[in-house]
Amino acid sequence: MARQYHCGLDAAMDVIGGKWKALILWALHSGDRRFGELRREVDGISEKMLIQQLREMEARGIVHREVFHEVPPKVVYSLTPLGRSLNEALLPLGEWGQDNVDAIAATAPEPATAKRGAGSGSKTGAPGGSKVGTPAA
Repeated sequence: MARQYHCGLDAAMDVIGGKWKALILWALHSGDRRFGELRREVDGISEKMLIQQLREMEARGIVHREVFHEVPPKVVYSLTPLGRSLNEALLPLGEWGQDNVDAIAATAPEPATAKRGAGSGSKTGAPGGSKVGTPAA
């Protein structure tokens, strides 16, 4: 049986919920990326988590995975039309975050990275650090 959503926001959050999916979408906004490029752009994500998130996004029709049969093997990820429309919907949210970053940072709780040891996590305390931000139009 298909899941019942209470509103459009409920449906959208089901697709992009969690710490990483929106950041992966931002990284793919400006064009196709290989796995290693995504890993470098989405600061702090583990290889295992990136693979898991990309698989979930592919299953939901947000991301397209294209395998090129060559040596060495090449895999390229891109946004589907559904993914591009979702990313366009996220643009105002990214702009709001950029416009209010100082106020948000001032009220943000201390990152939980101290429990894992010094040096882990991003320098800004944000899941994507400073590498992934508002995509170029």
